Amino acid sequence: MIFRVLLFVLLLTVSGFSVAATPAMPDDVLSGLKQFRQAGEVGVDLGDGRQQALYEDAEKARTAGRTDEAGRILGGMKEGYWAALGYLNLASDYAKTDLNPARALVALRVALAMSDGDANSERSQHLKNNLLVRAGYLAYQHGEFDKAISFLEKVDLDSFSTPRALYLHGLALAEKGNHRAAMQSWHRARKYPLAYPGVADAWIGMGRGYDLSGYLGQAGEAYLAANAAFESERVTLRKLAGKIREQGAYKTLVDDARETGVDWFLADSRTLTQPRMAYLLAFMEDPDVQRAAGRVAALRSMAVKLERHGHDLEVFQGALREQLVGIHQQESRQSTADLNARGEELGARLQRLADSAGPGQQPRIQALRKTLSDAQTRLSQVRSKASGQPEILEQLRRSAAALTERNEALLLSVRQLLEASETALNDLALDFVEARDQQMAFALDKTEQQIAHLYEYLALQNLEETQL
Repeated sequence: MIFRVLLFVLLLTVSGFSVAATPAMPDDVLSGLKQFRQAGEVGVDLGDGRQQALYEDAEKARTAGRTDEAGRILGGMKEGYWAALGYLNLASDYAKTDLNPARALVALRVALAMSDGDANSERSQHLKNNLLVRAGYLAYQHGEFDKAISFLEKVDLDSFSTPRALYLHGLALAEKGNHRAAMQSWHRARKYPLAYPGVADAWIGMGRGYDLSGYLGQAGEAYLAANAAFESERVTLRKLAGKIREQGAYKTLVDDARETGVDWFLADSRTLTQPRMAYLLAFMEDPDVQRAAGRVAALRSMAVKLERHGHDLEVFQGALREQLVGIHQQESRQSTADLNARGEELGARLQRLADSAGPGQQPRIQALRKTLSDAQTRLSQVRSKASGQPEILEQLRRSAAALTERNEALLLSVRQLLEASETALNDLALDFVEARDQQMAFALDKTEQQIAHLYEYLALQNLEETQL
């Protein structure tokens, strides 16, 4: 019996992420190595940027229909993320054109082997899980159910691909007639939020599994439970849309997903079983959303830095004003003038004493006059420095005021850009929520149809029994 795949959409082409190359060698050395490799085709490792460039060349050939040329380019690449991604896209083309899945599966196996060479273990594992799901789905499509099960059982249980893998795993088991094991896989998939691909299908699959096993009453209950789950999810989506309109998409989906309540330890997984994180991961699958969210995050960080700089400048200007006020106080100027006048008076008195004193007292008077002269010199230096300090402080105050004005202008520009970026992200988020709501509506329609068919079958069965 052919088991129908419900509501399962699998994208067959993946675009590469734009990652800037960061060579660890000087530019002149790197340039020389590139020329040397081009001349002699020597296997010199030029870093991830070189592999990305080769991947892009292979993608140009593949999208132009020259799959053989793309394969040759990929064959010359070093193992790693970009080579694995290239073979994944090549497998997608093979799956579209070939009636036999052999070439596509071989390309996926090569991609799996290439992904092991990626130095970024987290990225490598994410790609590997994606490859395993693709391979399992391809094998399932062509009736190779044991092979599909083998691929799908290798998917990590803590990845974004886990619910989809569990759903496909159940489909393959159901095709082999093992409905009990299939329902166990779907039951595990149902524990994940409905935001993940494959979870809604698993809810419907439970009812279908009971139906095929002959438990019609339990099938009806499973369909009703799925119906209630989908209705509840639509309510959640409407609340989510309202919160996005009220607080913004970044606050609702990004900031709130980072927060954890006091009961976080009660969850099976802090990341995968939280609906907020599930919606965030699903939302961030779109490259346009990634760029929009990145702009908002960068502008928010910039605004915080500019606000902090503005506060620092305000404190600095306040300190300068206090110093200027202290320097310009009349008491300070009068005190210096009094000391200078007293010094001149003491000098005159010493001169009179020197005129009337005898020869034995002259050395002592000369020492006093030297001490007084030194004191007057230092006093004049203090007055000179004090007279120049207000000019320096005033210059600093004017510079700080100009910087404050410039900082405020930059902050205003950043806030305007941030507002526009948040509006764009809000629009993307609302479109995403609306699309999810339509998916739930479609799933709800499916369960209602299944319930109607089940009740119709039971009614006909009862009618036949009464006629007998």
